Amino acid sequence: MGKIIVKKAIVRKPGHLYYVDGQGNVCEAKMARGGKKKKKAAKKKPVKKKVVKKKPAVKKKVVKKKVVKKKPIKKKVVKKKKR
Repeated sequence: MGKIIVKKAIVRKPGHLYYVDGQGNVCEAKMARGGKKKKKAAKKKPVKKKVVKKKPAVKKKVVKKKVVKKKPIKKKVVKKKKR
């Protein structure tokens, strides 16, 4: 802890905080108290979004597939060897 150089150099006010700043000056700041509401900031106007017109949906044409007839597959006949 530091030394007390001068006693009663300033008159203290209730609800204020006193400190020494970087240049060595004694500064006073109002203490923040919990539970109190802060002032409301000015409300910003909502930005209107540009309306984009949607194109109507285009129906796809149904394409019929050609039916390809498959040729029957011939089975290979395996002959048994006689011994």
